[in-house]
Amino acid sequence: MTPSHDDFDPLAPQREAAFFYGLFLRGHSVDALRQDIDVPRAMLDKWLRAPDFESAFRDSLQRVYQYRKQVLAIFDGLVLTEQNRPRVQ
Repeated sequence: MTPSHDDFDPLAPQREAAFFYGLFLRGHSVDALRQDIDVPRAMLDKWLRAPDFESAFRDSLQRVYQYRKQVLAIFDGLVLTEQNRPRVQ
């Protein structure tokens, strides 16, 4: 069974950002993780220009793009909070 747009889990972006944040806490490069999360606008534009993609698929690409940007924003917020946290010595 294929999940529909109505089956979307509203906490999915937070969970995915938390997964990447866990990798960050384990020493993975924040820049490498951002690249793994992000879909550059140029890539989306390239996908949307592909002549063989149907309209419904293009709509899905737009949703994926927005989702990835949301995950990235949450991840960046978590990283910023961690970097600004006072260190106990």
